[in-house]
Amino acid sequence: MAAITAALVKELRETSGAGMMDCKKALSETDGDLEQAVDWLRTKGLGAAAKKAGRTASEGLIGVHVDGNAGAMVEINAETDFVGRNETFQQFVLTVAKVALEQGGDMDKIKAASYPGEERNVEEQLTHLIATIGENMSLRRAEVVSVDEGTMSAYLHNQLVPGIGKIGVLVALKSSGDADVLSGLGKQIAMHIAASNPASISRDDLDPALVERERTVLSDQARESGKPEEIIEKMVEGRIRKYYEEICLLDQVFAIDGETRVEKVLEGAAKDAGAPVVVDRFVAYKLGEGIEKDESDFAAEVAAAAGG
Repeated sequence: MAAITAALVKELRETSGAGMMDCKKALSETDGDLEQAVDWLRTKGLGAAAKKAGRTASEGLIGVHVDGNAGAMVEINAETDFVGRNETFQQFVLTVAKVALEQGGDMDKIKAASYPGEERNVEEQLTHLIATIGENMSLRRAEVVSVDEGTMSAYLHNQLVPGIGKIGVLVALKSSGDADVLSGLGKQIAMHIAASNPASISRDDLDPALVERERTVLSDQARESGKPEEIIEKMVEGRIRKYYEEICLLDQVFAIDGETRVEKVLEGAAKDAGAPVVVDRFVAYKLGEGIEKDESDFAAEVAAAAGG
């Protein structure tokens, strides 16, 4: 059996929000497997979903550049929010977003591309900024979205200046319909995605592993109630439908009006646009998601400083 260390228990506690003893038991029950321990806690109603709230990531900015029916989005990180307000850094993010569109979102090509107005490539310009501003930075990710027929829309939440913010969304609507209708709808869909954070467009393109994991947890939760298997099956199917409504774009309630499913919104827009409207693809970036900041013991730092 795997050793259940204090560090592992602490990590599970921060991940799930459950109590220390419950976390220790969950790890014991799952032979130290952190992911399975999260599911065990959820089954027992002792933990929240596996998201490390409060341990968000590096600072920096999201940059977006749209040209016709194509758009690029980049995330460039820095150590502090202060750098995000630096005009030189902001201009770098805007410029790299344009370069990313030219390079098709390929990170190696972006780094090697010439930086406009300088005798350096993008990666060298980033190194120059680090030396100039005095803070570590990184070009974390980039993506390009395009559509052959339709519109490309973008939305930036917490926008500092046009083209940069803290949450970015690109949405490609595929349609031969009225461009003005599609443009307005695309902006609203992008705003909805920023607010509702869907995992996929529809049930069909949702990762089957996610659904299976959720079904397993829901089944185990239902069995804890002691109900017969045929009742459990109905309970689980009802909860899976609710799960789809939470994470599939087309099943979600439209954030703009708070009552209509997105799928129905698209059907209504098709009548106004004069042609079917399909969400072909979307990409959403939230600044720092998935990156944990280094945690330090402030009291220990103060004591060390006082002693030395």
